[in-house]
Amino acid sequence: MYEKVNPCHPDKIADRIAGAIVDLAYQNDTNPRIAVEVLIGHGKCHVIAETSTQLNVTEVNSIIERIAGNVDIDYVEVPQDIHLAENQKGTIRCGDNGIFKGVPLTIEQKKLSSIARELFDKYGSDGKYILDGTRLIICQSNANSEELRRIYPDADINPIGDWTGGTDVDSGATNRKLGSDMADSVTGGGLHGKDLSKADVSLNVYCFLKAQETGSPIELSCAIGDEVIDGRPYSEIVEIAREFISDLGGFEKFAEWGLV
Repeated sequence: MYEKVNPCHPDKIADRIAGAIVDLAYQNDTNPRIAVEVLIGHGKCHVIAETSTQLNVTEVNSIIERIAGNVDIDYVEVPQDIHLAENQKGTIRCGDNGIFKGVPLTIEQKKLSSIARELFDKYGSDGKYILDGTRLIICQSNANSEELRRIYPDADINPIGDWTGGTDVDSGATNRKLGSDMADSVTGGGLHGKDLSKADVSLNVYCFLKAQETGSPIELSCAIGDEVIDGRPYSEIVEIAREFISDLGGFEKFAEWGLV
């Protein structure tokens, strides 16, 4: 059983805003320290950024408007905690405590991810999809339900009827759709709105990629300040995650679909 949402779901809009702000920090600094939280809905967008590099507020506002449209923006920027900043001086160390796992994707998860992308390419608006064995549930906004039934005759289509979706229908928050982004690899750490020093980003990416490569689950833990994890320098794990996210087009693009 697996649930997938697309990049216009309100929670993914929040993730994308957070990711784009992290991209902005990386334009200023090769290794910034930043954590961004976004809450959006019903014409309002609240953003808190804890960052080691000062961001241009006009550019932040432009990011929010580009992704979310015309919303009332409440942006708060504060420096990173002094103890966390000291821990990261001089070398790349693990920036958080946590447990992480990677799990190979199932055929069901790959199939639903493909369906979600097909529907998003066609309609380009808010959608949520579930595959439970042979049962497919499709909730696609701004789409005619009868047309969807012709494409997917055996699916449950828009159980509440045709709907518009988006942030005027529901609120969105960063990292609220980790099941969609990570499938069975979900643990406590959120993927989005954080720099690469954060294990929530780099170790989650590393574990996921290793599980797909080996075909076996992997579980790792870390403490803040660790310099070696899974027998590798943490700096190597950071570079693996950096290359993966760079190949996708950056943190905003990473936030669109996550790891799946």
